[in-house]
Amino acid sequence: MKKAPFIMLQAAALSFIVSCSGSQQENNTGDSAEESITTKTEEVDVSIKPLITDLYTADPSAHVFEGKIYLYPSHDYESGIPEDDLGSHFNMKDYHVFSMDSIEGKVTDHGKVLDVEDVAWAERQMWAPDAAEKNGTYYLYFPAKDEKGIFRMGVAKSSSPAGPFSAEEKPMKGSFSIDPAVFKDKDGSYYMYFGGIWGGQLQKWTSGAYSEVDDYPANDAPALSAKIAKLSDNMLEFAETPKDIKILDKEGKPILTGDNEKRFFEAAWVHTYQGKYYFSYSTGDTHNIAYAIGDNPYGPFTYEGVILKPVLGWTNHHSIVEYKGKWYLFFHDSSLSGGQTHLRSVKATELQYNNDGTIKTIDAMVSADSL
Repeated sequence: MKKAPFIMLQAAALSFIVSCSGSQQENNTGDSAEESITTKTEEVDVSIKPLITDLYTADPSAHVFEGKIYLYPSHDYESGIPEDDLGSHFNMKDYHVFSMDSIEGKVTDHGKVLDVEDVAWAERQMWAPDAAEKNGTYYLYFPAKDEKGIFRMGVAKSSSPAGPFSAEEKPMKGSFSIDPAVFKDKDGSYYMYFGGIWGGQLQKWTSGAYSEVDDYPANDAPALSAKIAKLSDNMLEFAETPKDIKILDKEGKPILTGDNEKRFFEAAWVHTYQGKYYFSYSTGDTHNIAYAIGDNPYGPFTYEGVILKPVLGWTNHHSIVEYKGKWYLFFHDSSLSGGQTHLRSVKATELQYNNDGTIKTIDAMVSADSL
């Protein structure tokens, strides 16, 4: 796969810069958010306000636990690491958990729930996490690089969705790459979807073992796939060898590597709607959140379209959740930092379906209603 330079797309779209203030335990989405984002340009409509304004947050995984929405994002900060093509400047080192009783209301910061220093096997770069609940125990799944610079998946446990979480001594056996997303099916089975190419190292595992050499398929070959693995009963390991997720076009043919507008890059997520399984993901260097529909957790999934068009900043990462009869898309952009790629902010907007079950495309860069 041809690699484009890692650049800040649309960095000049905003003429303002907003700095983060010190951490606080509660963040109100009213006046503080309104004051943080006041400038609009012809290129960007920033009417969807950040949910959290005192920390930079990204990659939001949203779940409904105990009647509330809980958010499990990554925590961006300025580490001083120079920007490069592998995302080394995304040097996140801890996680916070946030909750809200309503989309329009106050967001509560439950504080730092896990630090890289508390994870025996992890060295750096705690990227996008996810969470799940089983039998009253909450599990936080997260990627981090080990001492060899290889991404692995970690698991941490808590008796509360708000944490704090205590990490297992070792990473999940057989785990690799990034962006874990855990889905609970109607029969009570749990599955992890994961993977990310380029800085996420998925292309280094095509032989089944880690290689320092990137192995991208040719442009006219099927694209690299996200992975799926059923989780063990104790939620701490894979119950099977990870399998490929197949994304097909309308003719039943695999999406090809060269189709950058449609092929998988990172940020897998799965939800169900009207009996169908929706596999959504980021197209990475083309910055769409796309989706495909299938009949079971393993797929195959048929490509349907774009949920979210590119946002301000290089990355695009999301989650989808139903709450009180409505569906919501959680995502991030770089509007709060004035377009700085690695300093992002979580946002949310309502997600709507067409009568045929397809999803209405959202363009947060052009027109969006404030929540």
